[in-house]
Amino acid sequence: MTSSDFSLHGAVDLGARQAAAKRAQQRPAPAGGSSSVIDVTDATFNAEVIDRSRDVPVLVDFWADWCQPCKQLGPILEKLANEAAGGWVLAKVDIDANPGLAQQLSRMGVQGIPFVAAVVGGQMLPVLNSAAPEPQVRQVLDQLFDALREQGLMPEGAGQAQEGGEAQPVADPVQMEAEAALQRGDLDAAASAFGKILETTPNDTYAKSGLALVELQRRVEGLDPQQARKDAADRPDDAAAQARVADLDLVEGRVEEAFDRLIGTVRRTSGDERDTARKHLLSLFEVLPPDDPRVAKARRRLSSALF
Repeated sequence: MTSSDFSLHGAVDLGARQAAAKRAQQRPAPAGGSSSVIDVTDATFNAEVIDRSRDVPVLVDFWADWCQPCKQLGPILEKLANEAAGGWVLAKVDIDANPGLAQQLSRMGVQGIPFVAAVVGGQMLPVLNSAAPEPQVRQVLDQLFDALREQGLMPEGAGQAQEGGEAQPVADPVQMEAEAALQRGDLDAAASAFGKILETTPNDTYAKSGLALVELQRRVEGLDPQQARKDAADRPDDAAAQARVADLDLVEGRVEEAFDRLIGTVRRTSGDERDTARKHLLSLFEVLPPDDPRVAKARRRLSSALF
């Protein structure tokens, strides 16, 4: 949810792979010799992740150096893995250095990174497909581990992320159902799952964001990107044309470009065109977490453009 940070491009670039391998070699060892965070490669994935997952849950963080949201999410995951003290293991996969795993992600229908999956008993479950603040990541992992404990796949208390000595609240695992549907491209199932959450918690920001993402993906499904960008270039004051390209930009990870495009349209237009651009921009804000600094910045700029 990511610049082309959502893109898996560059996964077969030799120079990028060499640079990534060098970074992995230079990574400092965790304090105290912790083995809760490990680097995994094409060659070691089966042993370090699949086989290990039969004894302990393994979260796999697929990332790359060019992906800014990955750099936000990675340290949070590493911190929580170390806090878990062996309750689960974090395996980090640099897709630039490991094209085989990158290609496997693409075959699974994963559109980009950051992408975090849980592997339990050799089976992979999607967990996160965007960066998020630490409290939200804690909550998602608590939901995951609670569901695994209910199914008898984890012992009681294992994998519990703690903060201030207290366990974070565990929410309905229907969120996992929604995320899984998104990852396999089943937008109707994802919308249904997010709707279930909103039936019981109407102000749930996670579910609202999820539904906004579903609607965004539905809008871009039938678009011809090249034609959409040509139309927008030819008709700079056509709010609908600009909105279509803003959708493409957001899906491709160019968040600020998407926002800038619509704010510029608001500045240039008036009447219905201006209102169309404004409303579309507000709908794109819903896709990101409400505390995302890019949303706050764009809201201020939108206010300035309007008044």
